[in-house]
Amino acid sequence: MDLDRQSFLGQDSDELLATLTVCIIGLGGGGSHIAQQLAHVGIGNFILMDFDRIDTTNLNRLVGAADSDARKKRYKVDVLAKRIKAINPKVRVKAITKPWQEVAECFGDCDVIFGCVDSFIVRRDIEAAARRYLVPYIDIGMDVHALDGDFAIGGQIALSMPDSLCLQCMGILTDALISEEAARYGDAGSRPQVVWANGVLASLAVEVFIQTFIPWHKESNELIYLEYDGNLHEVRPSLRIPYLPTACTHFDSINSFGNPFFTLNMKGKY
Repeated sequence: MDLDRQSFLGQDSDELLATLTVCIIGLGGGGSHIAQQLAHVGIGNFILMDFDRIDTTNLNRLVGAADSDARKKRYKVDVLAKRIKAINPKVRVKAITKPWQEVAECFGDCDVIFGCVDSFIVRRDIEAAARRYLVPYIDIGMDVHALDGDFAIGGQIALSMPDSLCLQCMGILTDALISEEAARYGDAGSRPQVVWANGVLASLAVEVFIQTFIPWHKESNELIYLEYDGNLHEVRPSLRIPYLPTACTHFDSINSFGNPFFTLNMKGKY
């Protein structure tokens, strides 16, 4: 695959991207976009986690899936693995059809984890596991809300680093949301989803990932928490940022201490 047109990322960016291992949990509307874009960018190693199969309700937003995949009830990870390999045959893809909790040891092999799940409880647990393995976690979420007889589309992208604010510090996860979901036995329920909102959030998540690992411009905020307003067609840093704590109060520093880029930064130096 010829990546000359993204040479502005740096002289050795192609080689670096090819060494990275990306884990994507949830290969629905958001995760499928992220997987495809990262394949185009030149990521060399993928771990895809999702135990769901494709059905007709996925086809309005799951990129790479076809009607035949829904009729044959193929696993989402298998369809996206095939799509990734079609873009770049040299890519290594591990497709996992088990709940992520059963294979969490895979996080130790990852450079970054993308969380593309609906459940607040699951997002909390993925972030906690990512911090134990000192792996950056990029979370995306969107929803469509009924509002005064109309509808509002919104979402957010947040970067949770092992030594920075977590999703609870940012207010994305709250005790009230988690308790309400737990009262429904952890079922997030069926939520409205549309391909264009998922695509916007996924593209922003990929951009955050690239800027984090291969900074291509100098202007960069230490805290990444972006909000998407689909009605105003607008993305902006969260208005909560000035009021957030300066240090995480939810994770023990012993469990989130270290430099997640140590191995990455040391490559080629010794």
